[in-house]
Order: sequence, then structure tokens, then C-alpha cells
Amino acid sequence: MYFVGIDISKYKHDCFICSETGEVIEENLSFTNTNEGFIQLLNLLKSLDNNQEIRIGFEATGHYGMNLKLFLEKNNYSFMEFNPVLVKRFISTQTLRRTKTDKKDALLITKYLISVDYKPHPKQFYHKYSLKSLSRMREKLVKQRSYYEVQITNVLDIIFPEYKPFFNNDFSKTSLYILNKYKTPDKIKNMKDFDSIRKLSRGKFTSANFIKLKELAKNSIGISNDIFETELESLLNLHSQIEVEINKLEDKIESIIKELNPPTLSIKGIGIISCAGIISEFGDLSRFKSADACVAFAGIEPSISESGTETHTGHMVKHGSGHLRYFLMNAADYVFMHEPIFTEFYYKKRSEGKTHRVALTHVAKKLIRIIYKLESENITFNSNIN
Repeated sequence: MYFVGIDISKYKHDCFICSETGEVIEENLSFTNTNEGFIQLLNLLKSLDNNQEIRIGFEATGHYGMNLKLFLEKNNYSFMEFNPVLVKRFISTQTLRRTKTDKKDALLITKYLISVDYKPHPKQFYHKYSLKSLSRMREKLVKQRSYYEVQITNVLDIIFPEYKPFFNNDFSKTSLYILNKYKTPDKIKNMKDFDSIRKLSRGKFTSANFIKLKELAKNSIGISNDIFETELESLLNLHSQIEVEINKLEDKIESIIKELNPPTLSIKGIGIISCAGIISEFGDLSRFKSADACVAFAGIEPSISESGTETHTGHMVKHGSGHLRYFLMNAADYVFMHEPIFTEFYYKKRSEGKTHRVALTHVAKKLIRIIYKLESENITFNSNIN
């Protein structure tokens, strides 16, 4: 058996190879993050005894290692990714020196690979990586959209302060349509296309609403001029562009989720976007020994301080992916309203004196345990699962 440890960086990777008996096969290979560099690694791997298993390991380094992973998969080599925090802790037990080089890191990664159970990355991991990338990009754009909505509100507070309260402080499709088309109270008070607005709102925007909005525009205390109108137009254009991009991402996420058809989607209250974020952030669940390990990975567990006869629990540790916690907490907020076992569990925690947020955190932890069971056993959700 051969063990291959690779220290990944942006432009080049360092590799150390040894046999299970400790014989050093390669201790000084540095190959570039290019096709030529990958071929150099491939030739070295092919030169090893084909009758021996080859185990390859490296730290999870985000997108820097993506091309290498795809290359290894294409050439039928398995590999295992490690949590960098665990590797760092392992390295600290190996030496007291603070000397750090890429070549030395490759050696220590190989030692860590030898010391753990080998759990190779699943085949066709690219789908989940794509979901993670798309979900994170969507999350960024949603935050940008929220930013522009705040800026639009600030301008409206000057131009037409009565406008947003009329729409219950919400930027609905109807509200945005009117803003994009008319922008100022002077133009809104003279608008005449009621039928098109009513159709857009699916009948929710009544003739009474139409007359009331025009009346508000006519008597508005807002101040409008070319500067404010130009600013509002620019902000609305940026908001519209982001909305288009968010829709594109959501369409792509939906197509991948439908292809994967993950069991997590069978939980009532978890939609396509939340499901995509959760399963992609967890990745391959087989690398977790238990549901508790998933909870720890998500960082949704209290810190514990024990000294002598005293034990204290503190705030959520918040280790791991902040993106995963975001998706889980959002999903928990919906499942406790739609799925009875989560509803009962939520109110049980509330009856124990927990605040809404703390009770929701407990729901998220229960959700993780159920997701772990569903995905590990490839079964759909039912109310008897605990």
C-alpha cells in the first residue's frame, strides 16, 4: 500500500509518498497547478506497483484543489480530504518546532493519512460542489439585493415616504413594477394602467388600492428632483439585474437538485434552496461517524467548560461553515411550523424556558440528526423517525 500526502496551494502542490512499511518513495516532488504538473504527478503514480492500493490525502482548501480532485477522479484515483483544523492539531503533536514549509506539510499530511481510517471522497462529487458554489453565490446576491432595497427605501423616504408603508414595507413584484415604470409621485398620481397592474398582482391589487395610491401620490409630502430620481433609477436597475441573476442561479440549483433527488427534500418545510445549501455544505455524510459529528461540524452545539466538580455550558461554538448554519437555521424556522414532530419539539423547549432562538437551535440540531439518518440510509422522511 502507498500513502500519498499532498500540500495544496494556489499555484503549485507538494507531494510526499511512502509505502506502508515506511519506505520513502518520493519526498521532494513539487508540481505546478497546470496540465503539465498534473501529468507529472500522474506519471509518478503510474510508476508505482499496480498491485498495491494507493491512498491519497490532502486538506480541504476550497477551490484551490478542485481541478486536482477532478483530475484524480478522471484517472480513477480515490482521494480523501481532511479538515484543516484536525490536521493542524495532529501536526502540533508531532513537533514543538515552528518551522513550516510546504514539503514538510506534505510529509505530515502523509503521516496523518496513515493514522486515520481511509474514507475516500465519493465519485461524482462535482454535483455537490456545484451546489455549494451556486448556493453561496446566491446567498451573496441575496444580501446585495437586501442592501439595494435599503438604499431604495432611503431614497423613497425623501421622494415618496408614504409609498412603502402602503405596500406593508414590502418590495413585491407589483410595488417594484410601479416604481420602475413611474418612480415619482408626480408620475404615479397620473398612472392609468390599472389592468396590467391588477394582472401582475393576480387580482390582489384592487381598484380601491389603485385609487388610494394615486391619492397618496397627489398629497405626498415627498420632495422630488432630477438627482433623487436618477439615484432611484440607478438603484432600481441594479436591483433588477441582481434579481435576474438570482433567478438564473435558482433555476440551475433546482435542475441539479431534481437530478440528485436527495431524501432531505422529503421533509416538509425544506425547500429546494435550503436543501441544496444543507446537503452541499455537509458534502459526503459517510465521512461523519455519527449524527453528533454532523452537529459538531455545523457548530450548532454549546461550548462546555468542566473544572473539578463544576460543569458549565456556554454559547454556540460556531465552528465549521457559517453558510451551513445559515441554511440550517432558516430551514429550522420553516420545519417547526410545517412538520408536527418539530412543532412539538419546539414548544417543548419553549415550555422549558428556552427563548425562541435557543429553541430554534434545538430544532436545527434535531433536524441535522434526521437528515443524517435520511441521507445515510437513503430513505424518505416519516413522522416516526427520531
